[in-house]
Amino acid sequence: MKTLTPTALGALCAVLAVVFFSANDVAIKWLSDGYALHQVVLIRSFIGLAIILAIIAPMTDGFAIARTKKLKMHLLRGSFVVFANLTFFLGLAAMPLAEAVAIFFISPLVITVFSVMFLGETVGPKRWAAIGLGFVGVLIMVRPGTAAFQPASLLPLVSAFCYAGMHIMTRRIGGTESAATMAFYIQIMFIIVCAAMGLTVGWGQFGDQTDPSLAFLLRAWEWPLLSDLPVFLLIGAGTAFAGYLISQAYRVAEASFVAPFEYLALPMAVVWGMVIFDEYPGLTDYLGMALILAAGLFMVWREGQKPAAKIRRPLRR
Repeated sequence: MKTLTPTALGALCAVLAVVFFSANDVAIKWLSDGYALHQVVLIRSFIGLAIILAIIAPMTDGFAIARTKKLKMHLLRGSFVVFANLTFFLGLAAMPLAEAVAIFFISPLVITVFSVMFLGETVGPKRWAAIGLGFVGVLIMVRPGTAAFQPASLLPLVSAFCYAGMHIMTRRIGGTESAATMAFYIQIMFIIVCAAMGLTVGWGQFGDQTDPSLAFLLRAWEWPLLSDLPVFLLIGAGTAFAGYLISQAYRVAEASFVAPFEYLALPMAVVWGMVIFDEYPGLTDYLGMALILAAGLFMVWREGQKPAAKIRRPLRR
């Protein structure tokens, strides 16, 4: 059997990772009607941590992945990831899957803005134009000030800004901290935050909510149904393996080649929404998605023109 070239391997890993991440979004939206968000994410994180310790750690530095001299930085970075995930998933509970994913894809553009603000990087007029185009796409989809506006549409936008903060933190500690160590502390932060939320509001004392996002956030914990256990396992294992696959893709292939494959998540979200949730975007939504997608792909292309450029990538949920 022929061995895959690095380029082919990178493409395969990227596509599989996107499939896993997309399935994770579908599974969490599926569970949002019956479980509390912090319960779902806590179970996911325990499964993900078990996989990191049992499979990924032995392949890297073993239990030494927990050693760090930058614990505070890891905890701050982990907090950004936690709140990026929670706000995105709360948005999923109340709005169509494709719309939430599309709005979140503004994150590469926000990262570019943050890189200028906090890292002193420079951005040319063409990339500023792409950033403006992407935000126009978001405004078209969110439709502020109209009867079609729903507050839940702001949650994926908040998620994108939280993720951008995480990316800036990664740039600051990535030179000395391994990917396995960063992944380990992210799971630890998920467990700490979700356990605290469960102990605080997991009794359901505030669970009588009509808003889908608030109901997902404040619902009482329920013992998982046997039929739902495979879904929980998919969420935990899928997220862990997707993180590994996307890291492998960027390790073996050029970033400018791999990054466009991640945008497959948007058409996947449209298809999943139609098939599973009976959600059909309108023409206005498609226009907003097209502008966000075009702006993101242009940024990827511009970054690919730079020697040894590093693509600013969307969230690994």
